[in-house]
Amino acid sequence: MNVNIYVTCIADVVKSGVAKNTVLLLEKLGCNVIFLEKQGCCGQPALNSGYTKQALAGMKNLVETFEANDYPIVAPAGSCVYAIKNYAEVFQREGESQWAARAEKVANRFHDLTDFIVNVLGVTNVGAALPGRAVYHPSCSLFRKLGIVNEPITLLENVKGLQLLPIHNQQTCCGFGGTFSVKMAEISGEMVKEKVEHINEAEPEYLIGADVSCLINIGGRLHREGSKIKVMHIAEVLMQGE
Repeated sequence: MNVNIYVTCIADVVKSGVAKNTVLLLEKLGCNVIFLEKQGCCGQPALNSGYTKQALAGMKNLVETFEANDYPIVAPAGSCVYAIKNYAEVFQREGESQWAARAEKVANRFHDLTDFIVNVLGVTNVGAALPGRAVYHPSCSLFRKLGIVNEPITLLENVKGLQLLPIHNQQTCCGFGGTFSVKMAEISGEMVKEKVEHINEAEPEYLIGADVSCLINIGGRLHREGSKIKVMHIAEVLMQGE
């Protein structure tokens, strides 16, 4: 199957290993991965901050880029996927009805990595192995906005040797929320502090998530506290071998 990868800015700039492992994982599962070089930022930071008009040019570029073919588009970040799936509504509000129609067609082809593996490829066990105890953090974008709840958990439950541990208030936001963590820094700081307290109570060896931004936020707090818990994106976990 031919598949486009949407790398996302944060993976490209901060966590290139996530993008690399996403490609390797898709190839392992039999996909021919295509990277369209004109892709850019989805505009989420601007959209979330209310700068809609300033985001339109980048949004149009992304839509136009992925119109180059009709293959599925896979991204290792639920927040970016959710932003793109709202393009049509944004364009419509700005009186750009033609772009809204084009955006909707592109958005319908976008998938979070775990959603694509489980629901499109029909795979629940990728043959990964990672011995140890882990906590999974369900990001708000993936869990609340996209409704992707069981897919990442199913994939992790089938990782040989990995024990998933429940924590108190597991589905509570980590406090990142994009610009929220900047504008409401004190509240955000208390939220991630509480999240880390619950993670520490479980005494895991790994913290796993499917959104890089959340992992950076929680991982930053863990690092400041001197924690030895290893923070991993699910793409990295699923590429671990026996």
